[in-house]
Amino acid sequence: MTPMSQIRSLCVYCGSSGRGRPSHHEAAMRLGGILAKAGVRLVYGGGRIGMMGLVADAVLAGGGEVVGIIPRFLDQVEVGHSGVSRLLVTENMHERKEKMAELSDAFLILPGGLGTLDETFEILTWKQLQLHDKPVVIADIDGYWQPLVSLIDRMIEENYAKPEHRELFRVVASVDEVLPALEAMPEFRTEVEAKWM
Repeated sequence: MTPMSQIRSLCVYCGSSGRGRPSHHEAAMRLGGILAKAGVRLVYGGGRIGMMGLVADAVLAGGGEVVGIIPRFLDQVEVGHSGVSRLLVTENMHERKEKMAELSDAFLILPGGLGTLDETFEILTWKQLQLHDKPVVIADIDGYWQPLVSLIDRMIEENYAKPEHRELFRVVASVDEVLPALEAMPEFRTEVEAKWM
């Protein structure tokens, strides 16, 4: 088991759209500064646009390390961030998500769209199935993820999920609470595939 204090990489799932609320953009940039200051490497989807680009740029501006992972078809349409510390190009979306998970010690969900929701449910399902036991935190900026939390609670009420599944993740109200929330979570194991670093 690895103590939370040894978290070196945080995977951030967030939107590629730049059309969200200004407060969401501000949260992404603030998070980037927090990660850089704490010496926590950002692992993310490799884009230079939207929330993804904002958090990556903020980490880089603070002198931090950023690993982007992007499928080839997206990189070819010029949305890949060429300024990150390392940009890994995968053959498809499935490989992208697998590598993001492998290279991360914990996961954070910021506001986003269908892709972010897909990544969120997949990483929670993998945890439910005990394919990993890494911390998952949802940053509920401006109450954005309250409908998701309510949906999961409804699944539990209707017996499609178990009460303990509510413990698969922690919800915080701001990015300032992310690292303290991770520090308060139980220990976890981490296995990083060195060949990708």
